[in-house]
Amino acid sequence: MSGARAGAEPRRPTVPLAAVALTALFVAALVTAQVISAKLLSVSLPVLGAVTAPGGTLAYAVTFFASDCLSELYGERYARRVVNVAFGTNFVLLALVFATIAAPAARGSVDPAAFETVLGLSGNVVLGSLAAYLLSQNWDVLAFHRIRAYTGGEALWLRNVGSTATSQLIDTVVFTLVAFAVAPAVLGVGAALPTSVLASLIVGQYVLKLLIALVDTPFVYAAVALVRDRDADAAPAGA
Repeated sequence: MSGARAGAEPRRPTVPLAAVALTALFVAALVTAQVISAKLLSVSLPVLGAVTAPGGTLAYAVTFFASDCLSELYGERYARRVVNVAFGTNFVLLALVFATIAAPAARGSVDPAAFETVLGLSGNVVLGSLAAYLLSQNWDVLAFHRIRAYTGGEALWLRNVGSTATSQLIDTVVFTLVAFAVAPAVLGVGAALPTSVLASLIVGQYVLKLLIALVDTPFVYAAVALVRDRDADAAPAGA
């Protein structure tokens, strides 16, 4: 019998370790951002002074780093799959958190009310974060590859900064408007914030996110170079 022996395990393509690691980093940062966003940060920026941003701002920025690395190394299709499959992990997180909150607390547990206050996300924040994620992350992958095609594969810094800067703007605007203007009116969970406050939140958060995007560019270069060098070393001679 030619080919594989009868009953033998069929050979499957090996998933690159870097793809697994970057995908895991993306999901871990995404879940972490959701959990820690209940805390609001006060960050002092030049000119703007103190701005308020969700605690998950830095963790969420890591997702854009990971998706840009995945886009560069493994292509648009793979990166888009990661983004959209990871979207489902938001619902897994919410289900597990709310199930844990609803379960009775044992003696010696942390205070259930404090636990719910910290981890129980309000409906308007959930809607805002889900809408912002779906739009901004898909745009990030799309913009990255459109810039890549336009530059002929050159100028990694341009597609990294350009895609992240525009997607972070979408994320900030959509999250702020949905969470603090649209959802309160739809869900009846309070009054929408005044326009001036909404504008202040958008500007402050976006400037902070833009600075993070500029800082992460050298790390994208380093990660891409490391993976490509490792793959080149692992390739058979003459390949």
